[in-house]
Amino acid sequence: MTIIINETSLDPASAALPGKRVQHREEVESTILREAVRLFAERGFEGTPIQEVAERAGLSKQNLMYYFPTKQALYKRVLDDVLDDWLARMASLADPDRDPADVLRAYVAAKLRFSREQPLASRVYAMEVIGGATMYGEQIRERVVPLLRQDIAVFERWIADGRIAPVNATHLLFAVWAMTQSYADFSAQMALVLGRAELTAQDFEEAERVITAMVLSLTDQGNKHA
Repeated sequence: MTIIINETSLDPASAALPGKRVQHREEVESTILREAVRLFAERGFEGTPIQEVAERAGLSKQNLMYYFPTKQALYKRVLDDVLDDWLARMASLADPDRDPADVLRAYVAAKLRFSREQPLASRVYAMEVIGGATMYGEQIRERVVPLLRQDIAVFERWIADGRIAPVNATHLLFAVWAMTQSYADFSAQMALVLGRAELTAQDFEEAERVITAMVLSLTDQGNKHA
């Protein structure tokens, strides 16, 4: 069933209440984005017809394009939301005044929590990067790279102070990203190996323990060298 929605067709009572119009728009956009994330995660940008996104959202294509004029605009908004969520979770974790072990635990936990709570969003982002980040590379350079460099600077300060073992901080973070994000992007393979339909909360808890132990071994070495 296709729902025809037009902002100009709202009744006078609704039109007199801007708050309701804003709420209505947010609800429709949320529905569109939810279905878009699902399809982009399954098929990528090229394989996702805008018409199908509209149908799954219960809209006509014309109505969907009132909110997102092009498929590129919809795709960019999906990736913007993914990045907003991810960066908000990671913000301020690497504090030079905190204990490195606490920061590393929090870092691993935050990345795994994102993989568990937002697996489809993680896959959309991963597919864009695997494809060469041709449509979203500039945003990654502007938003992800500066945060990464800040975190690297904190880790390098800890190394200089002997608080963690000498290690390439950039590749340390790459390794943490790879280990944690794989629980979203390759969860289907992991579930097959484990012989179940999907990963469980216990699987994520075990993953957090194992990955944290591996990463914290660097802190232990740092303490021995200090």
